[in-house]
Amino acid sequence: MLLQHRLASRPARAAGSRRGRPLPFQGSRLPSHVAASAAAQVAEAPAASTSGPRPGLDGRPNIMSLLRSRGLIQEVTNTEELEAAAAAGRLSVYCGFDPTADSLHLGNLLGIVVLSWFQRCGHEPVALLGGATGRVGDPSGRSTERPVLSEEQIEHNVTSIGNLLRGILVRNSPAGAPAVRVLNNLDWFGPMAFLTFLREVGKFARVGTMMAKDSVRTRMESEQGISFTEFTYQLLQGYDFVHLCREHGVRVQIGGSDQWGNITAGTDLIRRLLGGEDKEAPACYGLTFPLLVDSEGRKFGKSVGGAIWLAAERLSPYKFYQYLFQVTDADVVKLLKMLTFLPLAEVEALEAAMKAPGYVPNTAQRRLAEEVTRFVHGEEGLAQAIKATEALKPGAATQLDAATLETVAGDAPSASLPRAAVAGATLADVMVAIKLQPSKSAARKLIKGGGVYLNNAKVGEELYVVRPEDLIDGRLLLVAAGKKNKMLVRIVD
Repeated sequence: MLLQHRLASRPARAAGSRRGRPLPFQGSRLPSHVAASAAAQVAEAPAASTSGPRPGLDGRPNIMSLLRSRGLIQEVTNTEELEAAAAAGRLSVYCGFDPTADSLHLGNLLGIVVLSWFQRCGHEPVALLGGATGRVGDPSGRSTERPVLSEEQIEHNVTSIGNLLRGILVRNSPAGAPAVRVLNNLDWFGPMAFLTFLREVGKFARVGTMMAKDSVRTRMESEQGISFTEFTYQLLQGYDFVHLCREHGVRVQIGGSDQWGNITAGTDLIRRLLGGEDKEAPACYGLTFPLLVDSEGRKFGKSVGGAIWLAAERLSPYKFYQYLFQVTDADVVKLLKMLTFLPLAEVEALEAAMKAPGYVPNTAQRRLAEEVTRFVHGEEGLAQAIKATEALKPGAATQLDAATLETVAGDAPSASLPRAAVAGATLADVMVAIKLQPSKSAARKLIKGGGVYLNNAKVGEELYVVRPEDLIDGRLLLVAAGKKNKMLVRIVD
């Protein structure tokens, strides 16, 4: 009862969040299939299969054929049955996101993209926040136990990730498509006593099966081993699927390939808990997609500076755009297929152009960066990223503003000068003060030769005096010696 008391001591959640004891297991209460609206259009052709592709809902492609054609399927619990179910009617499909940080990163984006593809094919997407499982920690893909976060940090992370998921999925929902639902598994685990969980859920789990999972076996063979807490994680995630199936009609769980063991734990629990001698368990399915790795097998979403976060507060749209713009030619086509919604014919045309004479380098990368940045950050975020990119290009003529300069601040050298050192000073004085030139004479010579730019505008006057109106937002200057050597100057009082 200690677990129940601790969770009950948390601050009360907003009104409307249902918190009662779990209902007794009563089998499936799946809603009848609802025909999807024809308004959501998907510009994609289904790939052929050995038995011929099944049609999707309302003329859309079958989701299985579509995902297969884009390299977004690794394993499926029953491919033929799921393809038939997807053709027969609307499915509810969920993907879980644990609150290990206050933002998701690029590696998590595949789950969001696959949910969005299901929605575009007429199915209902459900994003599940791991408010409960985040307190336990998933051992999948880890050699050590995750650090324990405070209750307050987990709640903050859940709120932040929930807002992020709603923002991306709702903003990119086609007109007439099924609505996005975002749920939190703490809503059913929170009021559940430990003994209740053991009696009503744990008795259906088989330790031998649990120990056979790759994530568990690998950790058990390591020097550190695995704690009981992490060992039970697959049972918690498995029960998520049971609850979502019974209470919300969810029949498909998706996740990265490292989630296969957790997903099959869920389908197994559904058979045991929702089926029996006198009733048949609802048909539920698991699907995994490959992890996002580059041509050398390294995970995407990491950089020298840390994770490639999806939240603009953690990583600006400009830096997000730049990361994608700089992927290698060996990876760009795969990422165009997996992370964008471009028709495959367009992706193949870009791939062919890369091998043809006259190809402009990075054309494919630019398209990748534009499409993914728009999906994650919207049109406004993409416009900000493109404007900042143009501002730092050699010889850029971009009209600058404070927001753009702050965006690029981490990617250009910067210096700070007191306002008194700038007021009435020549540009040559400023260039020496920020060490952009070794002497005033060198700075004047470069200005006279047309090699100095102030806020992207060429300065031709050798003794040019910096004016108050040159200061962007009264506090910033962008000074360039030549087209590439730029420095952001912050004016401080």
